[in-house]
Parts: sequence; structure tokens; C-alpha cells
Amino acid sequence: MEVRQLTVNDAETYWELRLEALKKNPEAFASSYEEAILKDDPIKSTARNMESGATFGAFDNETLIGVVTFVRGSGIKVRHKADLFAVYVTPEYRGKGAGRALLSRVMEYAKNQDALLILSVSVVSTNERAKHLYKSFGFKTVYIEEKALYVQGQFLNEEHMVQYF
Repeated sequence: MEVRQLTVNDAETYWELRLEALKKNPEAFASSYEEAILKDDPIKSTARNMESGATFGAFDNETLIGVVTFVRGSGIKVRHKADLFAVYVTPEYRGKGAGRALLSRVMEYAKNQDALLILSVSVVSTNERAKHLYKSFGFKTVYIEEKALYVQGQFLNEEHMVQYF
């Protein structure tokens, strides 16, 4: 398995995996599959995002099997903080080290960012496997947002977790 930062050349492959994520695990994302497929030129938009941020992908041979996006605060008052978004590993590769490899790579990247003090991630409260992974990297739950998401007729809570450097 290889983990590397994605480039604009990976935009289409990323978008395909993103749609899979939204379809297979709608409870894990604030975005929805139904909204995503209506976007105008999503590949171009995805490519622009890759130029401006840091998205890492895990590959099994040439197949993209997992992703994580790092977004740093852009204003003077929030440059000390960053967030992880769109974390996903395709179901067939869960429990096989892909999530750990992705998180390890993005943590290495984060630690090399000048003056970064806080890295945050939000995870649906019922996702025990993801919470366990984040905790193993030193993330701690700082608060639980009740009814953060409404998915398929059900409210879900989100845990907001942070890692301090």
C-alpha cells in the first residue's frame, strides 16, 4: 500500500471514491450523494481544491482505496488550527491498515506545518472504529454535538476531536 499526496491528475479518481463514500456511508458526511451528483463540473472543482489544499490517498497498486483532506485555517487568527475532512476508506480495506496509514501520513504532514497547534476532526458518535483510530493518534473528544446530522430520517451526534501539538 502506498500513501501519497494527491494531485490534480487524481481529481477524477478522487471524485469517484467520494461518490462511493457518500453513497455507502451517508451517515459519515455532512454532504450528501444526492447533492454531490448535481454539482456542475465536479472534477474541475475537485482539481482546484487539490491545488489549494492537501489531500492524501491510499492506493492498493493503482486503485485509490482511501482519502483524507487537511485544511488549514487561512486567516491570521486561525492559522494555528487545521481540520481533517472527507476521511474515508472503502469497506473492503477497512481493518487492514489503510486508515492508519492515511492518518499517519497526514499527522506527519501536520507536524511539519509551521506554528500549527491544533488538528481537529469530527466523527459520527456511533463510528467506534474511527474514534478508536483517532484516539490511538492522541485525539481527544472535546465536545459532542447532538443532532449534528439528519440522515435517512434519523438524527446523529458528532464527536469533535482534537490533537494538540
